[in-house]
Amino acid sequence: MSTNSQNNSENQELDLSLISKKIGNFFQGINKFIFNCIQFALKNIIVISVLFIIGVGLGLFLDTTNKTYDHQIIVQPNFGSTDYLYSKIDLLNSKIKENDTVFLQKIGILDPSKLSKIEIKPIVDVYKFIATDEKNFDLLKLMAEDSDIKKILEENATSKNYPYHLISFSTKSFTTGKKTVEPILNYLNSSLYYSQIQKEYINNVILKMKANDVVIAQIDGFLNSFSNKVNGNSPSDKLVYYNENTQLNDVIKTKDNLIKEQGNHRIELVALDKIVKENSTTINIENKKAVNGKMKLILPILFILLFVAIKFFISFYKKQAQLSNQ
Repeated sequence: MSTNSQNNSENQELDLSLISKKIGNFFQGINKFIFNCIQFALKNIIVISVLFIIGVGLGLFLDTTNKTYDHQIIVQPNFGSTDYLYSKIDLLNSKIKENDTVFLQKIGILDPSKLSKIEIKPIVDVYKFIATDEKNFDLLKLMAEDSDIKKILEENATSKNYPYHLISFSTKSFTTGKKTVEPILNYLNSSLYYSQIQKEYINNVILKMKANDVVIAQIDGFLNSFSNKVNGNSPSDKLVYYNENTQLNDVIKTKDNLIKEQGNHRIELVALDKIVKENSTTINIENKKAVNGKMKLILPILFILLFVAIKFFISFYKKQAQLSNQ
């Protein structure tokens, strides 16, 4: 029993000594590596400095000359033209990828070679989506029973029904509204079919407003005749006859709703002057994603790493050559 315990203690001491030795060797290896790096840097300080300066200079030049700018247009497709809008943007993006400058110039875009991409996505606004039609709320509840509500709100079948959409495009240089934004919007509004729909839609709204004005005038006449009766004045034979069973609250509420409807129609007409109505535009946002604007930091590091890799390869090759000769 004592012999076994003595052997176990000796094995544990042996294991601990091996572990401590390995740890010591590990730190010695790190120290040696750091020393070799310092020695390599001191030996090649001139080359490394030159590469660093060249990298910074070239990076500054590239950051200054090769800037990318992002531009955004918030639009509202009218008359059920959402699918039309998305297909137009897809066509335009394909022409940009194909570098079809003839087509881009034909629709009025200046400097088409500077246009790099264009895309569109909906602005997710579930509250306005529900406000447009009460049935939309019931539809969302029904769809959410079998799936994630967030996924449903962002999928194409739902998102295309949102009122506002964001058109994003990028250029390789500074641009202006006349060079890109106006030609793109004119291109999106160049549909003969939707122009006819627009004309009839506006006519319908105007007719509805005129009819509402007539009804409001009739209600005003009715209320005036009632006011005259209450005040004891003799009613005019031209006024609407008053029935004591008429609910005045309903009449006043109807007038109030009609006035609100007229106001909504006036606001609606502001947005109906275009098939794809521009709400706001933001241009020339400098893109600093990925490597954009960071070449002055990337190039010096890249040049130095390439130099170190080449020196390592040469050293490795020489050692292997000596071993093969031996």
